[in-house]
Amino acid sequence: MQDVLDPLIIIFQRTLLFCRFNGEDFLRRHRGRSLMFVGDSLSLNQWQSLTCMLHIAVPLAPYNLVRNGDLSIFTFPTYGVKVMFSRNAFLVDIVSESIGRVLKLDSIQAGQTWKGIDILIFDSWHWWLHTGRKQPWDLIQVGNRTVRDMNRLVAYEIALNTWAKWIDYNIDPTRTRVLFQGVSPDHQNPAQWGEPRANFCAGQTKPISGLRYPGGPNPAEVVLEKVLKAMQKPVYLLDITTLSQLRIDGHPSVYGHGGHLDMDCSHWCLAGVPDTWNELLYVSLFQN
Repeated sequence: MQDVLDPLIIIFQRTLLFCRFNGEDFLRRHRGRSLMFVGDSLSLNQWQSLTCMLHIAVPLAPYNLVRNGDLSIFTFPTYGVKVMFSRNAFLVDIVSESIGRVLKLDSIQAGQTWKGIDILIFDSWHWWLHTGRKQPWDLIQVGNRTVRDMNRLVAYEIALNTWAKWIDYNIDPTRTRVLFQGVSPDHQNPAQWGEPRANFCAGQTKPISGLRYPGGPNPAEVVLEKVLKAMQKPVYLLDITTLSQLRIDGHPSVYGHGGHLDMDCSHWCLAGVPDTWNELLYVSLFQN
């Protein structure tokens, strides 16, 4: 198996070297176009990374940043490029009704915001695991059935299939490119990488060596790949999961969430891992 992997790794490394991120080239290639990240705070992580990488490439170019509710728009007027972030953690709808906040797994009204965008990069998983006060819904609805809770991975798959149907029905691939970020992993369980006594991700200074994460594949990534393979319209998977799983050293840890108030082993430092995600984004857009 290693004999098969080695040539693939070499090809991948040469591809990254040939297509190393060039912010000015990125802006020129996408002159007059719009990119939108749609998702949760991990999508925000990647959006922040990309806007920084582009600004650093053309530091004298003017830019504008506008926030309107859950939509943030970073514009480079010289190039006519808009890099947007739309906060939408579940992709499907949460509706306030008399019975409470209802997570509707088979409804997407926010999709109107996605129409007319040239490049869409989606993300969802992190918030599906929240419970208690961090859970932003009270009930789950599928069709005519309403429940207080259900297996979160099953709910995630139903919602992804709703999103996939929306993409298949509404997107013209000749006008809009669709990508999915993949599943960004957390490092809340140090036993997964063989350090059960570690304080979550705190104090980690090196990535895990090797090509595979000792804790195995992320189950949400397996579900995502299954849904994408069944779609009619092409969606490119950035496939960030494994490379990010190996980066136990890449989180804010005790310096996240306002500093020393909580442990953040979910989000990523900038500069850091999301920059690599954007290297992959650049390569995928460059090759196509």
